[in-house]
Amino acid sequence: MTDTCVIVPTIREWECIREYVANAREHGHADRLFFLLVTEEFCDTDAMEAMLDDLDVEGAVYDGSDREQWYDDHGMSDYGHVVPAASHAETSFGLLYMWEGDFEFGFFIDDDTLPHDTDFFGGHYENLDRSGEIREVSSDEQWVNVLYQNVDDHDLYPRGYPYAAMDETVAESTTELTEGEVVASQGLWTNVPDLDAVRILMDGDLEGLAQTRLDADDYGEDFVAAEDNYLTVCSMNLAFRRRVVPAFYQLPMDDNEWDVGRFDDIWSGVFLKRAADILGDSVLTGTPLCEHNKAPRSTFDDLNNEVPALELNEHVWEEVDAVGADAESYREAFAAMADRLATTEYDQWTNGEFLNFVGEHMRDWLAALDALEADGRRTPEVAADD
Repeated sequence: MTDTCVIVPTIREWECIREYVANAREHGHADRLFFLLVTEEFCDTDAMEAMLDDLDVEGAVYDGSDREQWYDDHGMSDYGHVVPAASHAETSFGLLYMWEGDFEFGFFIDDDTLPHDTDFFGGHYENLDRSGEIREVSSDEQWVNVLYQNVDDHDLYPRGYPYAAMDETVAESTTELTEGEVVASQGLWTNVPDLDAVRILMDGDLEGLAQTRLDADDYGEDFVAAEDNYLTVCSMNLAFRRRVVPAFYQLPMDDNEWDVGRFDDIWSGVFLKRAADILGDSVLTGTPLCEHNKAPRSTFDDLNNEVPALELNEHVWEEVDAVGADAESYREAFAAMADRLATTEYDQWTNGEFLNFVGEHMRDWLAALDALEADGRRTPEVAADD
């Protein structure tokens, strides 16, 4: 039974899907998976569709025009703007597609990754079904560095980790998970670490990669961040339950007047963690690992995308941490956060109006889901119409 939508934003290395399909087949998960490739019209969509046919897996390829047609077909023409074009945040289209279809699980996989020689999909499924004792991590800064386990050797903090929360004091304990409590499974990465541009420059690299590399020995036990603690959530290797979709909008980046980019998955992870804490759920981090083979690019290009929102990144978590405590669903929690960001004046911070822009789009995201529900759920389509 196909119950999982695997969402892959790609304009370059879509052939990585072959490795993931091979891994799924080896471990008996291929029949559960629907591969949704979200791409652009300047890419070879015919080759992508031919690859899916050759692999004999369920899937579809959606470029910009396909997405516009999908919005029209589902009564959502007024909400196409919630998914920015030619942006990593177009993974939100995958969430809409998943919400409209009969999928209970979603995966985000970046096209510059490969699975390790382990049961990749099974590892995530096991995490989402995890119960019993697990390591719980917190800090005196309310932030958990997902790379904390070997930080004394590599001294790395991941992309999106607030600078003010560095040099934290970490506390480890154990907690008990109940079955179904884990709503997101974040797998980490070997080879190229996921760092922001400032930290890459500090590591002495001008090609967007960082000189430091990670391997499996840099990681220990899987863990959950304690309640009221935040963590960076990177969408290159992530599995999640359907019920979080209303609070997991991948935020509008790149195509905005402030030229803000690179915080779509970071801020969406902050909002997801806040909602999960309110509802008594957990985000699990650790395995399964993937191999991150980031292609060289200008570190300064990434820096230009990140700088307009660096100050906002120091504070956005505090804004959402203050609201939604009485929410009884992911939708209600997200609506409270959206209202906070949409209606508060942020003149004290550079580009503070961008938070209002984000809040308005968060409201539109919930309206888009409402429009899909009014249109009625359908079974997944096998291929996009070109």
